[in-house]
Amino acid sequence: MPKREAGLPPTGGPGLATEGLAVPTGAPAPPSQISATSWVVADLDTGAVLGSCAPYRFGAPASVQKLLLIATFLPRLDPKRVVTVFGKDLRFEPGSSAVGLVRSGKYSVETLWLGLLLNSGNDAANVLARVGGGGNMEAGVAAMNAEARRLGAFDTHAVTPSGLDGPRQLTTAYDLALIARACFGMPDFRRYVATKRAQIPPQPPKDPTGYQIQNDNKLLLEYAGALGGKTGYTDLARHTFVGAAQRNGRRLLVTLLGAEAKPVRGWEQGARLLDWGFSVAPGQAVGRLVNPGEATPPPTRAQTPPTATPVPVRAAAGAAGGSGRPVLVGAVALAGAVATVWLAVLIATRRRRSRRVSTLE
Repeated sequence: MPKREAGLPPTGGPGLATEGLAVPTGAPAPPSQISATSWVVADLDTGAVLGSCAPYRFGAPASVQKLLLIATFLPRLDPKRVVTVFGKDLRFEPGSSAVGLVRSGKYSVETLWLGLLLNSGNDAANVLARVGGGGNMEAGVAAMNAEARRLGAFDTHAVTPSGLDGPRQLTTAYDLALIARACFGMPDFRRYVATKRAQIPPQPPKDPTGYQIQNDNKLLLEYAGALGGKTGYTDLARHTFVGAAQRNGRRLLVTLLGAEAKPVRGWEQGARLLDWGFSVAPGQAVGRLVNPGEATPPPTRAQTPPTATPVPVRAAAGAAGGSGRPVLVGAVALAGAVATVWLAVLIATRRRRSRRVSTLE
């Protein structure tokens, strides 16, 4: 079972130091139909962690890693800046999700952010990482890792800007909550992530008309009070999800890793955990999200990334959580998942242009 190295202190407090469930004493039981191997529910405004399951368990992020790209470069890049797409920006796994950017096409940074969030565009991620890295994508990824450390996300290590699987590319549900909270603190992000449709401009002669993209986050479309979020999927990561919603003046955040699409889909598991979070009385918590720059990285994290391999596994049934209550959340075992097997490509046509689409996000 992938874990932190022995002896590393829990960043968010001792109540989160568990491979099982941690909920406040007297709080309602979390929903039972959760297949995610780890999750966190937290208050966006106060940083209080209302509940969690294995918050520091390593997992592959899939496309929720794009939130780290946003946290790193959204404050640094002028949204009106127009950039040119290079051929190398379009090099990623065949069949993985893309906005449909064309080589030598010119797009505003704002359009790229929308393509990143609405369509989970790996092409947009590559362009933004390259531009943010001063013309070098690898420098952009290095900046992402530096931002993760600044935020206190010491168990996160990025290898690709998009979240497509890479060696030693890891995160945790707790780290994702830190990263997502930083994103939701930015007005431009809140606007982009809540956008339901956007227009990709024409790029003559390859794309003379342009086309519309739609937000693929079902939480935004179907959950009352939803503020937005991000979905992700690879064969290694399984389903990953980040979402936020507002109800009765409270803004809550959910992050989850390693979910199966049953008994309900990943975003629906997130929705049920949000419902549970809103049922927890204000002021109750099992830990907290640290503020940027507050925590000191453990010595083993100062120079080197985590060494564990993200292999999703079943949560230990009956293990004691931080509250002393038993684990109530099951997870589907995924033994032996050590490499990505890419899914079949679905062919779709949009605005007279064939574009490859798959369930990889």
